[in-house]
Amino acid sequence: MTLSSSMTHDVTAVAPDEARVWKKAMWRILPLLMLCYIVAYLDRINVGVAKLQMSNDLAFSDAVYGLGAGIFFLGYFGFEIPTNLALHKFGARRLIAAILISWAVIAPCTAFVTTPLQFYLVRFLLGVAESGFYPGVILFLSFWFPTWRRGRMFALFATAVPISGVIGSPLSGWIMEYFNGSHGLEGWKWLYIIEGVPSLFIGLFVLAWLTDRIEQANWLSADEKSLMLKRLAEDSAQHESHGSVSAWAVFRNRKVWLLTFIYFCLIAGFYTVGFWLPTLIHNAGVTDIFTVGLLTAIPYAAAIVTMLVASHSADKHRERRWHLAFIAVMSGVGMVISALFSDNLIVAMIGLTLGAAGGLSTLPLFWSLPTAFLGGSMAAVGIALINSFGNLAGFVAPYLMGILSDLTHSTLAGVLIISATLFVGAAAVFLIPARMVNR
Repeated sequence: MTLSSSMTHDVTAVAPDEARVWKKAMWRILPLLMLCYIVAYLDRINVGVAKLQMSNDLAFSDAVYGLGAGIFFLGYFGFEIPTNLALHKFGARRLIAAILISWAVIAPCTAFVTTPLQFYLVRFLLGVAESGFYPGVILFLSFWFPTWRRGRMFALFATAVPISGVIGSPLSGWIMEYFNGSHGLEGWKWLYIIEGVPSLFIGLFVLAWLTDRIEQANWLSADEKSLMLKRLAEDSAQHESHGSVSAWAVFRNRKVWLLTFIYFCLIAGFYTVGFWLPTLIHNAGVTDIFTVGLLTAIPYAAAIVTMLVASHSADKHRERRWHLAFIAVMSGVGMVISALFSDNLIVAMIGLTLGAAGGLSTLPLFWSLPTAFLGGSMAAVGIALINSFGNLAGFVAPYLMGILSDLTHSTLAGVLIISATLFVGAAAVFLIPARMVNR
């Protein structure tokens, strides 16, 4: 029986157990996508650990480091929309593979920079290479899972960030400590090479393993495909009821810009943790780089638990605003504690753990807000706008931290400003009516 003929029957009469079908698709797709995100995030933030050797070797100031870390997001911002257009033309599977392979070539080039300009260029190109990955995954998952199942998929996918920190931070410290001087290369150079190359092989595996569309999946039976396509068609019909909305209408929507502002505030905390966490631990008195890597894993491990617990609680109680605001405030308070008690390792680690656990957990909680009331074409354009402009905080926050660190010879001023930004973002959440998002 062909797929087309099987779909003429009542799906519910012949369909296999539905939960089993969705679980089968999840286990086929999600682990590989999470692995891709783990290496993506690691290649994005391992510059934070590399800084502990790299800045001294190349005589880079904190401002140079902050600009180089953040300039990634200028490339990310400038090429996200063109990459999204390429997704529709070439397919998510091929583009995700191409993205992985391209950053496998670019990331190791950081090992050979000698000037600030070269550092900025490589970081910018890495941002260009990674710009289509996250929206590519979102698009890919939308081809496979209806709306009421995507929330869990997105939350599980997002845990790749703290998992990357748990695995990558000790690994980065170990590479820098034990490969330092091998074959005449410093440890920070080996870090970029060893952690960049695996993306090449993962990209090739993506081409072989992933399937663009349900109709093309030879690992699903005809009845399984029929069931999944029926559910997606039902979901699509519901979204079409929102009608078509122009991009200009979205740009004029005040709530979209309010969400963009909130996201900007949250991203400032998110990437301050990502890029400066190793330095903050080092400033607390830990000089051994491998130990810095091990200690950096602790806040990331706490973030995994916080992310899952907070997301589950928000879904269970159908309450979004207080959950997000509490987590953002927790992050800001933790960062303040770490800065004020930077000379006390134990207290500083408690603060950093609270800061990272909260800062990394804000993103999956945030995305429940726009998806709760943006539908149809407004959702597609609105989410792209929020993500593009909000991620510019990934450029501003690390650079600001670097400048203030050079001027004051301390991270205190920068951490206090970023913490205040998180508090402002938390307060702004309550400008969104509860009835619009508490679903």
